[in-house]
Amino acid sequence: MFGASQNADDALDALINDPAIHRVEAHSDLNFVKRHVYHRSDIEVDFHGHTVTTEGIELNTLDNPFGAVMFFQGVATGVTQTVTLTEDISEYSDIFEVADSSIFEVDSWWHAQVKNNAAGGAQRELDYLVKVTEIFDATHVRLNYKLGWLLAKGRPITYKKINPAFRCNVRNMSFIGIPVPPNGTSLRPFPTWDQIGSNPVAYEFAVECDASGIKASKVFWPVVMRRYNTHYVTERCQLMNPEERDWGGTGYLTQQINVLYGHIRDCNTSNARHLNDFTCAGYCMVENCHGDGDEYGPFVTHGQYEHDLTYINNSGLLSFANSGTTWGDSAKRVTVKKHIASRIVASKRLTDLTLEDCHAVVTYTKPGVKMANSGSFWVNMDGLQMRGCTAQEMVTISKGSSRAKRKNMIDSCSFGMLKGYEIARPIRTGTTQVGYTPSNGELTIINSEFYNIEEVTLGSINKLTLINTWFKGLPQVGGTVKVGTREIIMQGGGLVDCCFLFTGAWDKVGDVNNARNNPDQWMTIDGGAICSGTNAEKAFLKSVDPTNVITWNFGNCTSVAADASTAHFQILGGLNKLRANGSQFTGGKYEAVDSAFGNGSYFFMVSCLEEGVNRAALPAESDTVKHSTGNFLLV
Repeated sequence: MFGASQNADDALDALINDPAIHRVEAHSDLNFVKRHVYHRSDIEVDFHGHTVTTEGIELNTLDNPFGAVMFFQGVATGVTQTVTLTEDISEYSDIFEVADSSIFEVDSWWHAQVKNNAAGGAQRELDYLVKVTEIFDATHVRLNYKLGWLLAKGRPITYKKINPAFRCNVRNMSFIGIPVPPNGTSLRPFPTWDQIGSNPVAYEFAVECDASGIKASKVFWPVVMRRYNTHYVTERCQLMNPEERDWGGTGYLTQQINVLYGHIRDCNTSNARHLNDFTCAGYCMVENCHGDGDEYGPFVTHGQYEHDLTYINNSGLLSFANSGTTWGDSAKRVTVKKHIASRIVASKRLTDLTLEDCHAVVTYTKPGVKMANSGSFWVNMDGLQMRGCTAQEMVTISKGSSRAKRKNMIDSCSFGMLKGYEIARPIRTGTTQVGYTPSNGELTIINSEFYNIEEVTLGSINKLTLINTWFKGLPQVGGTVKVGTREIIMQGGGLVDCCFLFTGAWDKVGDVNNARNNPDQWMTIDGGAICSGTNAEKAFLKSVDPTNVITWNFGNCTSVAADASTAHFQILGGLNKLRANGSQFTGGKYEAVDSAFGNGSYFFMVSCLEEGVNRAALPAESDTVKHSTGNFLLV
């Protein structure tokens, strides 16, 4: 073959279908008009950077991303066995129950699939190509996979023996697809519309099959399509300006379904749908990959029980476990380090999410047009750990799962906040949508800050521990945080031009997910915390609702009001218990009405240093209200 003037399909078939040949090279541009399927192993196809076109290619079959120019596919042997589990298989176990181990052999490969959960047709925690590495007894074998999720007694698992395609590698191709008429709807404009386009490579039931150096444009289905792959590398691949992005499954650099031990590195996309899509993936790594024009989300998972995924030094929008209940809305132990994104969306049932040195930045889809919700994190508070992260405009915390064993922690992070948004989701009566439900656990925030606050909501969280963490109002405007958190402990840090306005505990009304609870809240401010400036509420700590029940504890803290009308605390109703011991207050005033300290309450203020504070609005002293003696007052 010398060039693209003659179609290269017959030559490709002759070479790849010859089992004696293990390497095929191209030394000129080539054109293909057929969609080839190969069932073999140990073949290297290297195009040496030459251009591959598909002018005049035959129609694909309907809705078929595997209809690539080259599709390497393992073969099912027909040997099948199903077992109904007689006991749980624990998370991390690599020992699996089978019905009869006599048909299994060490080093044989099997497609292991658990029956889906009733809640979704694709909710399968186990659906992989795996290898038998040891046979223990008549009903137990070891597989080369540590289970990511517990499988309960009674769940059926079906094993199908596979002869995989091994080591079929495609390298160094410049691929140009063919035009597909634009659509822009969820319906086919004509019956063969999604059969026109072309894509270069696909793998199914494949082991150690790598794709490298493939640069593509004008593709329809994914550039590198994988299903039931394991131990593979996709590297130095590129997709620019695909033919379609809105039709499901189109415009991807690589789609990977039911995959293990994949390594995707040094890849990039421009104006694509997804750079890297995982659906039911385990133990994979994505490294040094970058997507521009990224509003569709370069890095995504469907939420089909993905687990143990690692992303390092990438850029582009992240969206995890976000494709819907059909797949399960679930993922576990996802780690992202050193990432730049327009958005990071991880608010579904994502357990043990680690974000480290990740930054959500405001992004524009075109000059002057801001991407919606860019510069934001949406995260699930279930083993959440964030370190050294920043968001220019928002962080929103919800809780849709309770699987984690580790604590929730945010450390050394900085978040800008837009007016009207929620740091923690409140109850929305009747709302069960994952990502919009409140956080009923505990969270510790260390060495962090929330800035540009105007009006935001801490709409839930049972216990929030703030260590050297600051809430800063919008300069020259100030801000208010509406607090539904049940208990806040502030050690160091503090409020700058900002008010905590207490609304009663977040679950005082209850909903379909949370039983109705009492409204009691606790606020402790200690450890050298500082409140300063002023704000529109004219108070640093404020309670107005007559149904509020709040315990206030002021310890080693300093409160400095910017003007005489700003209150260090303003307590205008409800049932309150206040203790201030060893605190320092400067300027401004106290405001605490008598009715807020009736039966069952107390007000005890002692050993405090006050400088120029207006005390006129303190409650009248009684057996349970003491504030006139034991303090050091400077006028």
